[in-house]
Amino acid sequence: MTALGILHPGQAAEDDYPRIEQLLGSDIRVDVVHTDIADSGRLRADVEQLRLTGAEALVWAGPADGTTPRREEAQAEIRVLAQAAGMPASSTPFGFVHAAAEIEARRVAVAAPGPREAAEQFAAFLRAGGLEVTAVHSAGAAAGEEAGDEARLLALTRAADAPGTDAILLPDTGLSTVAHLPALERSLDKPLLTAHQVTVWEGLRLTDRRVNAPRLGALFTREPVVQV
Repeated sequence: MTALGILHPGQAAEDDYPRIEQLLGSDIRVDVVHTDIADSGRLRADVEQLRLTGAEALVWAGPADGTTPRREEAQAEIRVLAQAAGMPASSTPFGFVHAAAEIEARRVAVAAPGPREAAEQFAAFLRAGGLEVTAVHSAGAAAGEEAGDEARLLALTRAADAPGTDAILLPDTGLSTVAHLPALERSLDKPLLTAHQVTVWEGLRLTDRRVNAPRLGALFTREPVVQV
């Protein structure tokens, strides 16, 4: 059994996590705690809660407002989490950089339902991680507005696509996307990386697990590592 701890901001789109857990199989558990990384007391309690459940790695999926810290700030956050928990830790923005490398995507486009400023912050983080950003599209909608609507998700991601793009990244943690991943990737004819999918994959990466689960998109179609 591999147990992952997810520190999630707010309550939006949390239905994606049990769906991912189901698609991954019975030997992977995804435990989600809603927290506020700016509240050190609450964060310590939430980290301890996940540690006691047997989590082997932590991933911070925030913040809730969709902003992305600079790379140095994000690294500092991860160090605090890892030290507090005594286990490997990461965050969703780093997960996107690592996931793009996993699927050999060097040129990526950003599709964001929220404000342009938040989308540009995320794009800057990707560039700092060595990726080329071919396009940044922002719909300017409130977080979660597109949730559960496959047609709107397809329109959002298509609007971000650009010639030569290897993959499209949809970073908003307020969107439920997992149920639509296979259909969206077929329509786009390229990989799609979304926040909750990437967050769980990053946790598995930290625990040296690689799982073949095609219904979770191209990111989960690599050959699994045999556990001995």
